[in-house]
Amino acid sequence: MSTESKILVRNVDMSEEMHHEAIECATQALEKYNIEKDIAAYIKREFDKKYGPTWHCVVGRNFGSYVTHELWTAVIVILRGNVKTKHFIYFYHDKIAILLFKSG
Repeated sequence: MSTESKILVRNVDMSEEMHHEAIECATQALEKYNIEKDIAAYIKREFDKKYGPTWHCVVGRNFGSYVTHELWTAVIVILRGNVKTKHFIYFYHDKIAILLFKSG
């Protein structure tokens, strides 16, 4: 994979750290694998390991989708506030579309 890959984020609903991790993980997957299902499986496994299950990943040049992703809210007693973690990103890595979201 070229170091000058073009990244185009179409829609994101996750932390900045997780957003960058998704792009980095996709870059690694595209360097390791040529088959779209293998790329998707790699990204899904990495996010399941790092952020807990259950992540879903779709990779391809042409697909339609309509999904509901998880919005997790927890009350932190010490801080007495709400923490929201969002779990969705849809982006292009060159001409490959990647949809990654957590649900279930």
